[in-house]
Amino acid sequence: MANIKSSKKRVQIAERNRLENKAYRSALRTLIKRCFAACAEYLQKPGEAAKATVQESKNAAFSKIDKAVKRGVLHRNTGAHQKSRLTTAVKKAIEPV
Repeated sequence: MANIKSSKKRVQIAERNRLENKAYRSALRTLIKRCFAACAEYLQKPGEAAKATVQESKNAAFSKIDKAVKRGVLHRNTGAHQKSRLTTAVKKAIEPV
């Protein structure tokens, strides 16, 4: 443990930020999983309601990814990669070849 007052404060701030980032990343992963689940559900039972659910879950995940990149929780390339994964899954589900 640090002895200097400013060092102690930095340790506290780092721990606080770590916990906030952890919660943010967890929420992000949940939204991504919901999007993939919505795509799988749409493939099982296609319909307008299921299609709307897929689009809503994709939009929510995209928004959270963009905010995570802006806050510094995710690297921008990681965010782009996740968005690409989601877009590919949604296109495969909604527009089967």
